[in-house]
Amino acid sequence: MNSDLSATLDAALASGDLLRSSHENIVGFLGNSTDPLYEASVAWLAKEGHWKELNNRFFKKLAFGTGGLRGRSIGEIVTPAERGDAPADARPEFPCVGTSNLNYHNITRATLGLVRHLLKSHSGEGRPSLAVARDTRYFGKEFADRVTRVAVENGVDVYLFAEPRSTPQLSFAVRHLGTTSGIVLTASHNPPHDNGFKVYSNDGTQVLEAEANAIIAEVEAVTGESYEPVAENRRGQVHPLGEEMDEVYLERLETLLLDPAMVKEQGDLRIVFTNIHGTGGTISPQLLRRLGFTCDTVPAQDVEDGAFPTVRSPNPENAEALQMAVDQAEASGADIVIGTDPDADRMGVVVRNKKGEMTLLTGNQIGSLIAYYRILAFTEQGIITPANRDRAVIVKTFVTTELQTAIAAHGNVKIVNTLTGFKYIGGKLRKYEKAIPAELRENYRQLSDVETRNLRFAHSRFFVFGGEESHGYLGADFLRDKDANGAVVMFAEVAAFARSKGMTCVELLDELFIRHGVHLEGQHAETLTGADGAAQIQRLARSYAESPPTVIDGSPVVRVRDFANEDFIDEEGDPIPKEKMVFVDLEDGRAFAVRPSGTEPKIKFYLYQRPRPGCGGINLPEELASAKEIARRSFEALKTAVLADMRTRLEECDS
Repeated sequence: MNSDLSATLDAALASGDLLRSSHENIVGFLGNSTDPLYEASVAWLAKEGHWKELNNRFFKKLAFGTGGLRGRSIGEIVTPAERGDAPADARPEFPCVGTSNLNYHNITRATLGLVRHLLKSHSGEGRPSLAVARDTRYFGKEFADRVTRVAVENGVDVYLFAEPRSTPQLSFAVRHLGTTSGIVLTASHNPPHDNGFKVYSNDGTQVLEAEANAIIAEVEAVTGESYEPVAENRRGQVHPLGEEMDEVYLERLETLLLDPAMVKEQGDLRIVFTNIHGTGGTISPQLLRRLGFTCDTVPAQDVEDGAFPTVRSPNPENAEALQMAVDQAEASGADIVIGTDPDADRMGVVVRNKKGEMTLLTGNQIGSLIAYYRILAFTEQGIITPANRDRAVIVKTFVTTELQTAIAAHGNVKIVNTLTGFKYIGGKLRKYEKAIPAELRENYRQLSDVETRNLRFAHSRFFVFGGEESHGYLGADFLRDKDANGAVVMFAEVAAFARSKGMTCVELLDELFIRHGVHLEGQHAETLTGADGAAQIQRLARSYAESPPTVIDGSPVVRVRDFANEDFIDEEGDPIPKEKMVFVDLEDGRAFAVRPSGTEPKIKFYLYQRPRPGCGGINLPEELASAKEIARRSFEALKTAVLADMRTRLEECDS
């Protein structure tokens, strides 16, 4: 770093314009780099007085959250060096510079750390190996190429998807190919300026704490991007992956369909599918058609494009992201709309009600319908029986609706709650597999679903379904992450089932409300960006642990669970890892939870309208409309009260 820049940064530190952590990270970053683009970008931002931008880029180093590394790959302010030869309205030529950003620097460090961990821990024959995939986001191909080069030059084989593929297919490939680890480059449904780096264990599960900590230790030991490649004869090899892996994955996804005959009878059920410019279009439409559904796509959104040009946000939870598909469904008379996010691990749904109106379902409602149908189908087919149902299990997160708990209890199957993050559901699947005697699970991944199901019923737990409120679902054990491609199949079958009974999915959901009481859930995400925002999020989260509310909207608080500072065990007696989450239960059955996001600059509030303890379903079906309106008003009052309390706490935190 030249002396003029050093003096400028020192002066900014002294004046308070530059955070001490930012100063330290800039000095260390530039001191271990030889790329002139890096210093040119920092120098330009400093010269122009963009201290907020510099703080946002350097106030921290990226660390593993619930989804690995995730950060901006395009800055709020793009420097001339980053812009390069790219036009002003196009993606910059180079990703943004910064220790808190997802760029070549952090991609290289993360890959080096992972590779060194794999080399140290590898005990099998030959070289350790990585499966690598990317979605359609900006810099995905460049990041995948960098990951591949670093891994190969350090003695690790790479199985590389040459074209964009979904996150669940990466998890499946790790298991199918038996690789030592896996990486997918994605920021899920985040804005276009973000990208991410998710790491998977050798069983296709996102890395859990123990392994993540070992990888982080190796990453922290990497001081820069430079390394000495191993000798040519010790380098890894690249194995391209393509359509042959698609076919194997498709064949396993087909097994999620539980009643092919019923689906065939409802073959004129019309689906409009959109991949929202992501990877879902590679698998889901052809899978639906192979299974007998009528499926159209949205031509304008079929194009894989990291700008996601037709939506404000590529998040299928939001009605706006599905609007083009809804308009097409209205024009064509289609029955349902299904959309997936850029890496096809989340699915959103719009269905017609009995009046023919298009209705957006929440993630909790989608998951509840799938859970209900799969328990019902497995039971009616004699797969779940009175003799084995104590080994059948639904796995959900703590912040997912308690309606699924009621559904599981009615079906006499177990329910298990985990922390937020699908890696914890994957961790349960790992546990269930390991409970099978070693000699019987030697070729577990090559066995059919019927064979593995029989083993799990005999020796472990049969996984019926797993999900989280944020539109992530899984219906089988042949991969270990949320899978929108599989969820598309499962929900399409639910829609066909409802239709076979002369109902819509909305009416099927109403039947669950009549049986179990009206459950309404919602979220509020308070976005607080940059270095200042990160500090606000932590102070706000801490306030709920240190000073929880005693009354909300006139209802006394009866229980507060502080998952960061208290010890909890789950329904199977396993300890719950520590997490910054506070769950508050009210006397009248309502509840809310507060949790800082592990992947976005947000603090999330989860809100629950539930029947009062001891109260169950609705006595008479004709009372449903009134019960739903009462529940809606109660939910809105809860939301208003919780957010008012949140704003008061924010003011107190900032004072």
